[in-house]
Amino acid sequence: MDSYHVPVLLKESVDGLNVQPDGIYVDVTFGGGGHSSEILRRLGSNGRLFSFDQDADAEQNIIGDERLTFVRSNFRYLKNWMRYYGVDHIDGLLADLGVSSHHFDDATRGFSFRFDAPLDMRMNKRAGQTAADVLNSYGEQQLADVFYLFGELKPARRLASAVVKARASQPLLTTGDLMSLAEPLLSHGNRGDDRSLKKDMAKLFQALRIEVNHEMDALREMLLAATSLLCEGGRLSVITYHSLEDRIVKNVMKAGNVEGRLEQDFFGRVNSPFVLVNNKVITPDTDEQERNPRSRSAKLRVAEKV
Repeated sequence: MDSYHVPVLLKESVDGLNVQPDGIYVDVTFGGGGHSSEILRRLGSNGRLFSFDQDADAEQNIIGDERLTFVRSNFRYLKNWMRYYGVDHIDGLLADLGVSSHHFDDATRGFSFRFDAPLDMRMNKRAGQTAADVLNSYGEQQLADVFYLFGELKPARRLASAVVKARASQPLLTTGDLMSLAEPLLSHGNRGDDRSLKKDMAKLFQALRIEVNHEMDALREMLLAATSLLCEGGRLSVITYHSLEDRIVKNVMKAGNVEGRLEQDFFGRVNSPFVLVNNKVITPDTDEQERNPRSRSAKLRVAEKV
């Protein structure tokens, strides 16, 4: 399991769930099974765990435990699947968002600019458009929006224009194609700073990955479903890796909606379905960051349903 994906903030995130032996829990990001294994370790014989993953590769890590139900699906369909299994409430939900180390290390999937690979980036290889489809079919304004909104890249318009010009003569099909096109534009703003260039290249790949997998829409739908499914005292434990997803999680936990719109009663008290368990975000300690570089940007937020 560990070779597939090293779980981030393992103890802290599962501690956040306050696992009850007979409870019903959901791990919406199964991956290598690290978090699910720890939840199962704390569950009693009558407890239940539902673990979601849309990537067929994750199925090789399924744990042989009758308390576990593996759901091969995007977590945006959480509510539908819980209804299918006759579950009308859950005691806790854990999400480790972002991309697993397995995806970054798989040279064939196109998630990393360390390898020259087809521009795929789909979490679910069985369906949907690829990153190449996005680059070669979206209009210039659409591309600029993706680069700016999901990658927070300043030269978003110039990048979009360069993509449209380049694909007119030859489609962009590999990570190498994209890097060759983007590097001069990103280097210009970074004045030869290799570290800043890599950071911006990572943002570009992040933007495409988010668009390909509709990650923001899926996250919103999952969090709202979790809010309605969690019973009183149930816990929501979520690990984020970039500001876009962290903002959505923070808003839902603070206000019960993705916009962060606070609703107040007659006396001015905030009406929210959650109370924060940790007022300050939990981040990995130095040892974990050294052991697992992916954890460096991780933030854990935990809230309890009231």
